[in-house]
Amino acid sequence: MHYLLLGVAIICEVIATTCLKLSDSFTKLLPSIATVVFYALSFYCLTFPMRTLPTGVIYAIWSGVGIVLIGVVSWLLLGQKLDWPAIIGMALIIVGVLVINLFSRSVAH
Repeated sequence: MHYLLLGVAIICEVIATTCLKLSDSFTKLLPSIATVVFYALSFYCLTFPMRTLPTGVIYAIWSGVGIVLIGVVSWLLLGQKLDWPAIIGMALIIVGVLVINLFSRSVAH
């Protein structure tokens, strides 16, 4: 269940960050409200995995997966470009998250 809520926290963070871009520095009302609401939901959902998993591991997964998803969403929905160094860097982030989840003893609780 903690990984499900971590996933929800990541998705909410990606939505919030996308809305932050769309808010145009908080000058557009609906994206601004959505930014605040989805960041609040993200942090709320993030509190539940913290009951059972180490904070460093949770943050590594949350931020790493969030970075990759924001990059993909920005590319697909906002028309932003990703060059090869950005793509390789994101692939390394994915590998890092996999290493933590597959091999770290910190995750096994």
